[in-house]
Amino acid sequence: MLKPHPIVLRRLVEEYEALVAAGSAGGPAVRDARIGDLAYTLCVSTGTRDVRHALGTAHRWLAAAGTAAVPAPPAEPDPAVPASGADRWDANAGAPAPA
Repeated sequence: MLKPHPIVLRRLVEEYEALVAAGSAGGPAVRDARIGDLAYTLCVSTGTRDVRHALGTAHRWLAAAGTAAVPAPPAEPDPAVPASGADRWDANAGAPAPA
């Protein structure tokens, strides 16, 4: 299973826990929708089906990663990843033109 980068996982956990602790700040509909989105993302990211298990797994992974072992993401874009649509594979290349 792929694991999320510790920085990304930490941001998800911190935002989820802050929203849950904040109560109804920002309006209940907006807050509840964002909490639902974060809970889903945490579950998918940790391979769990319950947000309580996802948080427990996330906290264990973050503790295992430690702060010294978490490098910052690169400032420069990865040269292997195309930056523009022109560099990507075109699914319609070679297809006949529409009549």
